[in-house]
Amino acid sequence: MTIRVLVVEDDPVAADAHALYVGRVDGFAVVGVAHSRAQAVRALERTEVDLLLLDLYLPDGHGLQLVRSLRAAGHSADVIAVTSARDLAIVREGVSLGVVQYVLKPFTFATLRDRLDRYAEFRAAAGEASGQDEVDRALAALRAPRTGTTLPKGLSGPTLEAVTRTLRESPEGLTATEAAAAVGISRITARRYLEHLVTAGRADRAPQYGQVGRPELQYRWLSSRR
Repeated sequence: MTIRVLVVEDDPVAADAHALYVGRVDGFAVVGVAHSRAQAVRALERTEVDLLLLDLYLPDGHGLQLVRSLRAAGHSADVIAVTSARDLAIVREGVSLGVVQYVLKPFTFATLRDRLDRYAEFRAAAGEASGQDEVDRALAALRAPRTGTTLPKGLSGPTLEAVTRTLRESPEGLTATEAAAAVGISRITARRYLEHLVTAGRADRAPQYGQVGRPELQYRWLSSRR
């Protein structure tokens, strides 16, 4: 189902940009834009909203005050905070109120798309978990991607994004050879990125049988939503 998003941002230019970004992500639709806490409350009263993309610094009150009042009123919409605030005390308070992600300004479309995709995966998880591993995978969907200097030595963010996108768009899975051909890298390099996704809990692997010689590993994206 389409995830309905309310963009709450006091800067009109930034609000338009955020709405444009959200509209470019499959499975999401912007149902309203608010430039203040009061406008956001009115929008929530008349429109069904699943997710708030919320700036924390609003002209008529802090964004977390809005979230607190919504929770008190029984609104269950999830929140992704979009902010320049780096105060970890605010982050902890937001988590206690149900803020599921933080996106620090300034950010790129790719950054927001990644957070939205991860949120959609978390939201799509349903039913009873078979064990701890499945619970861990569901929660891991909300964790920020490992990019830049946090990636293992020799891996780059853009290539990881390309391999991830290729794997996600292949419901039957891919071998390292197939991923390499699709992305334009060597098989060994593709395997390193695929193994990184397995280690991060984003993919799994299994031997592909039925061919002459040694079976090749088949990698599959772990998600109920591609």
